[in-house]
Amino acid sequence: MLYSSIPPEQKRRALREGLASGRLQQFPGAFNPLSARLIGDKGFDGVYISGAVIAADLGLPDIGLTTLTEVAHRAGQIARMTDLPCVVDADTGFGEPMNVARSVQELENAGLAGCHIEDQFNPKRCGHLDGKNVVDLDTAVKRIRAAADARRDPDFLIMARTDMRGTAGLEETQERARALVEAGADAIFPEAMRNLDEFRAIRDAVDVPILANMTEFGKSDLFTVDQLQDAGVSIVIYPVTLLRSAMGAAERTLDSIRLEGTQEPAVGEMQTRSRLYELVDYEGYNRFDASVFNFEVPDGRVPDRQAAAPDQKEQP
Repeated sequence: MLYSSIPPEQKRRALREGLASGRLQQFPGAFNPLSARLIGDKGFDGVYISGAVIAADLGLPDIGLTTLTEVAHRAGQIARMTDLPCVVDADTGFGEPMNVARSVQELENAGLAGCHIEDQFNPKRCGHLDGKNVVDLDTAVKRIRAAADARRDPDFLIMARTDMRGTAGLEETQERARALVEAGADAIFPEAMRNLDEFRAIRDAVDVPILANMTEFGKSDLFTVDQLQDAGVSIVIYPVTLLRSAMGAAERTLDSIRLEGTQEPAVGEMQTRSRLYELVDYEGYNRFDASVFNFEVPDGRVPDRQAAAPDQKEQP
């Protein structure tokens, strides 16, 4: 009831253990706390919190307009509602190396299990769009070194995302990945890989877990779990999938109301009231409420001051 009973430190250890298990870890993207609880209920390994989704939730494009405060607050709301480890997109770290250091500690405070920091210029753009620009190697290394040095819990996962493949060749991407690992990255997120062989090339370049981004409408095909595991991928995210699914359903329902005058045609596709109550643990809250009010007011007391007669004094 209320929030997860598992402390953040335990979730971080679970993330580390999952990445070391040799089994591909699946992290669907949550767009709100309730969807994070649904991800856990369906038996996934963890929850991903996308910067693009947080921006879209605020009605903004994914170009670095969100602030550390907004991201840490929303990510914390999501993380505290699930027993699963949560990894959040920290964009470029929200500033220079000192800002990156603060960002990591704020995300630790918010209960996250890890974050990834990218090597784009700010303002950034979606990793699967053209026209990206990456910072020089020295700047990218300083960001990751600052992040790794700033964390207080050694199990908090520092992942480095590189967008080099969008601006350079595969060999340059491999070199950037190696340098980021040397700077302290615990894992590598090579964005916008073109095929499975490119994931294998990154796997061969570094001796840390690597992440695959299976976002729809992007530059990568939507590979299966088996294909990604065979390519040496350790963790796969589906960052915007649930938001796109929910917004697509919302549009169809609104069209039905507008065109047909009723939502009736869409009811069969909706989450039922009983299922919603199950996810929010309505029964648990009812039990808790009953336990609070299972006492009687002792004799000689007036529980409500307004109920006492004007000239009557309450007894001590």
